[in-house]
Amino acid sequence: MPNLGPTELIIIGLILVLLFGAKKLPEAARGLGRSLRIFKSETAKLRDDDEANGTTTTVVQAHAQPAAPAPQPIPATTSTPASALSVEEQARQLEEQAARLRAQAGAPKTQ
Repeated sequence: MPNLGPTELIIIGLILVLLFGAKKLPEAARGLGRSLRIFKSETAKLRDDDEANGTTTTVVQAHAQPAAPAPQPIPATTSTPASALSVEEQARQLEEQAARLRAQAGAPKTQ
């Protein structure tokens, strides 16, 4: 993309003045600045949260008891290796496996 010269910048500025008016432009610039500041602070908070969760999750997982039973292996529906299947067949098999898992998870637990 070519650099914008002074002529192009003046034309863009005039179009903005015509669209928004001279009184609305400072308000729009302030609003844009505020929203960028908020966006930057939120992304910084997300990064901080991710870093903090990464260390505490490791500690919690080291001491946590498994709440759910171990997943049961799902028997293969075909004898063809996965690499030889087409993408559509792989997707269909994954959907079938997901449906079975949902049915198992939705079934009431008896104790």
